Amino acid sequence: MNKVQLFFHHTFRFIWNAIFIISYPILASFGLLFIGMTFLFSKLSQVLTRIRPEGTKVVLKETEWETMPFSKDLLEAKVCKQIMFGPSGFKLRRKDGVPSVLEDYVFGNKVRVLEEGYILEKWNTLESKDMPDFDICLYDPDQDSIRSLTNIKCFDWHVSEKVDNELSFKWFDGTQGGEVKVAL
Repeated sequence: MNKVQLFFHHTFRFIWNAIFIISYPILASFGLLFIGMTFLFSKLSQVLTRIRPEGTKVVLKETEWETMPFSKDLLEAKVCKQIMFGPSGFKLRRKDGVPSVLEDYVFGNKVRVLEEGYILEKWNTLESKDMPDFDICLYDPDQDSIRSLTNIKCFDWHVSEKVDNELSFKWFDGTQGGEVKVAL
């Protein structure tokens, strides 16, 4: 380095060191003040929780039976399995009190009403790692029977069209989609 550069180097280093030496007590006292205030509020919180009454304890109740939407007021559902960030599985029963084959299975919340009966998604497993795996079924309330129409491995499906005795389902799993046609 030449003499001019060396002069500026020493000058700026001296200024930087002076700023650091002057501001260090201010920064250190701020840190100690912050730690002291945190300690004070912690102790105050402990005292206030001892003074406050215990309060009532919450007892979690089992979910109640609720009427399933779009089921023509025939089916009731009760949450059986909740998948985190995913769908819920339901136990179904008939609202009129008639014992049914529906009580033996777990179903999704999608219900579609047709002239022939109800389209339901019957879950084949309750294990989160094996989901989605369910059958699209046709429930005939007059005969109290469930007939499997097709197996779909995604939660995003819908009935796209019904032509005579043929039903079309469209599905999309996030990367690919498809269509399944079944005979009623």
